[in-house]
Amino acid sequence: MKLSKFILLSVFCICFFCTEIFAQDFEDIKRYRVNFGLATRANEQLIALRSFSASNQKYLLLINPETLDTKVDLASRYSTRGLQYSNVLAIFKNTVYIKSLEAAAAKDLQLQNAGIDHAIPNEKGITLTIDLCPSHKALDRIIFQSVFDEFKRTEQPAPLAVSVSGKWMLKHQDDLNWLKSLVKNKELDITWVNHTYNHEVNKLPLAENFLLAPGTNLDVEVLENEKLMLKNGLTPSVFFRFPGLVSDKKIVERIEAYGLIPIGSDAWLAKGQQPNAGSIVLIHGNGNEEIGVKDFIQLLKTKETDVKNKQWLLFDLRQGLEKEFE
Repeated sequence: MKLSKFILLSVFCICFFCTEIFAQDFEDIKRYRVNFGLATRANEQLIALRSFSASNQKYLLLINPETLDTKVDLASRYSTRGLQYSNVLAIFKNTVYIKSLEAAAAKDLQLQNAGIDHAIPNEKGITLTIDLCPSHKALDRIIFQSVFDEFKRTEQPAPLAVSVSGKWMLKHQDDLNWLKSLVKNKELDITWVNHTYNHEVNKLPLAENFLLAPGTNLDVEVLENEKLMLKNGLTPSVFFRFPGLVSDKKIVERIEAYGLIPIGSDAWLAKGQQPNAGSIVLIHGNGNEEIGVKDFIQLLKTKETDVKNKQWLLFDLRQGLEKEFE
């Protein structure tokens, strides 16, 4: 009897310990770097995108190349083999992941809105993306609350993507914790998109603005933002959104060399662009885009009956691309 109790207690402690490891915010991240590799465990074959150390343990940021799901896990749980980015492209060329990278690269000549801007063709609904650029204003919580209220009977948790910048996270801890609580309570399912650390903007022409500004350090913009996401308990997705949706061919290639898929939008509401079936809708939730927020609330009102009848849905960005390229 004593032995049985000991075994049960041991199993409980181990499970609890594992839960605590992967629920923690990584405060002491060291040696965070791009580190492509093949990570295998049992019948699971994943791609390692990053490696880092925390609390004297080595971790990997991993992606499932078919579902585009990402997770952080202990490196010791996997058999790993290092790869160059070119090897990843070749080995996984028939997967949703590589097909999505190729689709994004096909529009890399555009100065604005390069990347994938339409995710789910011929579906009755949209993919909602909300950008959180640096701002002194409070989060527009009404957007998130409205999504939950409207879709709680048909889609719970309701899927959406949040493009988060580092300087927004640093100044809006309460708002970030509120968003995390919505995920924890299964009210929303948020895909966290890298939107750069600084999100610099100047008064120069677009070709010299945002990430195209002279002196931009992409390692800071991409990797430091991922580290900050991890420190705040967010798992970085495989998606990236350019500040201002501004880029050129060279910088699209450099972002993809980090293993990231650029995401644009064909329905930036504040610019008067109307969503169609399968659109990637863009609004800003950082308090700086009142028109876009109002337009989105009005859009929800006009679709209220369709939502109730499941004729107008929110689609997860990952699942949309999986359906597109399966």
